[in-house]
Amino acid sequence: MSWQSYNQSIVRYPQHGFSLDLSLMDIAPNDVAALQPKISKAFSDMVALESGAIANPDEGRMVGHYWLRNAALAPNEDLRKAITEPLAALKSFAKKIHSEGNFQQLLLIGIGGSALGPQLVTEAIGQNALLPIYFFDNTDPAGIDTVISKLSKIGLAKTLVLVISKSGGTAETRNGMLEAKTAFEAAGLDFGKHAVAVTGEGSKLDQYAVSHHFLARFPMEDWIGGRTSVLSTVGLVPAALQGIDIDEMLAGAAAMDLETRKQDASNNAAMQLAIAWHSATNGKGEKDMVVLPYKDCLVLFSKYLQQLVMESIGKEHDLDGNRVNQGIAVYGNKGSTDQHAYIQQLRDGVNNFFATFIEVRKGRDGHSIEVDPGTTSADYLQGFLRGTRKALYSSDRKSVTISIPEVTPFQLGLLIALFERAVSFYASLVNINAYHQPGVEAGKKAAGAFLETLNKVRGHLTATAKTADNIATEIDADPEDVYHCLTHLSANGEVQISIGHTPAEDRFQL
Repeated sequence: MSWQSYNQSIVRYPQHGFSLDLSLMDIAPNDVAALQPKISKAFSDMVALESGAIANPDEGRMVGHYWLRNAALAPNEDLRKAITEPLAALKSFAKKIHSEGNFQQLLLIGIGGSALGPQLVTEAIGQNALLPIYFFDNTDPAGIDTVISKLSKIGLAKTLVLVISKSGGTAETRNGMLEAKTAFEAAGLDFGKHAVAVTGEGSKLDQYAVSHHFLARFPMEDWIGGRTSVLSTVGLVPAALQGIDIDEMLAGAAAMDLETRKQDASNNAAMQLAIAWHSATNGKGEKDMVVLPYKDCLVLFSKYLQQLVMESIGKEHDLDGNRVNQGIAVYGNKGSTDQHAYIQQLRDGVNNFFATFIEVRKGRDGHSIEVDPGTTSADYLQGFLRGTRKALYSSDRKSVTISIPEVTPFQLGLLIALFERAVSFYASLVNINAYHQPGVEAGKKAAGAFLETLNKVRGHLTATAKTADNIATEIDADPEDVYHCLTHLSANGEVQISIGHTPAEDRFQL
C-alpha cells in the first residue's frame, strides 16, 4: 500500500462524487497490456450492443437495457416509443393512484429480477414511501400467509397488487397471483379492481389481466432481461407508486453510461472493474466476490449483484462452443455488522475471494452525537471500513472500494449502471454470452418433471399401504423421486406414513 499507488489506481468522477479505488488489487501492468486486444474488442462489442445487434443468438434478441435511460440511443423510432410511452403512462398512473387515495399499500408479486430489483430500490431509497410495499417473491405458502397477515393490518381493500412476469407463465409468480386472488375473494373483493400487470404484450398474464379487468397493464419488452430490468417498467412502476424520484434514478444510470461509454480504459470505471475481476479470478472465476456495503440501506446490494453477476457470467460454454464453466460466485452482506460473522475466515482462512467495499461517505442527515470524545458513530463506521480493508490486505486479500457521497435515487442509478456495464465488459473479456440463461431453463424443466411424477404418484395411492418401490414400478419412475413425492404428500396431510427401518421400507396409504 502506498500513497503513490492510490493516486495511480483510482478512477474519479468528481461531478458525481464517485470514485473507484483499485489500489489494493495489485493489478500487474503486464496483465493489462496482455488484455489490450480483448479490451478493444469489449469496447466494440458494447458499441454493437447499444446499436441493436443481436446479442442473444439462441433467442434472436437484442439487449436494450441501456436505452431505458436514454431512449435516443434506441436504433429505431418504434423502440424509442416503447421506452418513452410506457414511462409517461406509468408516471400518470402513479399520480392518479396518489391523488385518488384509494390505496394505502402495495403488494408486488414476482420472482428473480422482477422482485429483487424492486426490493433493492425499496430498501435503498424507499424509506419515506407514499405507499409501503410488500412482496410475494417465492412459492412458499407459509411466506405468503405471513405477508397476507401483514397486509391485513391496513386491509386488502386498501391494497394495490402488482403482478410482474414477462411471459406470465412463471410458476412462482402465477402461484402468488392465484394465492392473492383467493385472499381477496375471501375478503369479498374483486381482485381485478386491485391488480396491475407488468408483462409482455399478448402473454398469458396479459390475457389474464384483460379477461379479469385489471386496473392497468404495462409492457415488458423481450429485449430486457430480468436481471437488468430494474430501470424498466419492472422497477419503475413500483418505484413511482412509492413516490421515488424515478427520473433521478434514470439520470444517475445515464450519467454512468456516459462516463463508461468512453473508450479510454484507464478512466472507464466499468472497464476497470471488469479488468479487476479478470485479474483477481485469472479470467476463470478462480476467486469469489464478497460484496460489503457499509450502509444499512444497501443490505440487498450483494443479493442484487449475486443475480446480475452469476446469472450473466455463470456459463458452461463460451461463444465458440468450448466448455469453459465460467462464473464468479458472489456473496456478502453489510459492513460492519456482518464482518463479525465471517471476517475471521476472510482474513485467516482460505484465500479464495476478493472483496468489493461500498463506501457511503455521508453518515446521516442532521447532527451526530459523540459516542466517544470527539468521535461519532459515522466515524466508527468509516474506521471499520478502512481498518477491515487494511487487515485483509495485510493477509494478501485483495479488494476494490467504490465510494459515493450518499444513497440517493441518482447514486443508486449510478451504481446499477456501473455493474451492468462491468458485467458486459467482463463477459466480452472471457468470450461468453452474458444475456442468456440455459441453466435456469434446465431447472424449470426438471421441476416440471417432478410435478408430473407427483401427480402420477397421487393417482396410485390407495387405502392399502405401499412402498416407494411399489408405486415406482406402477408408474415407471425412479424410486427415490417417488419417495420424495410421498414424503411431501405425507408432510402436507395427504397420505399417512408408517416409518420402516430404511426409506425403502416406509409405507404410505390414504
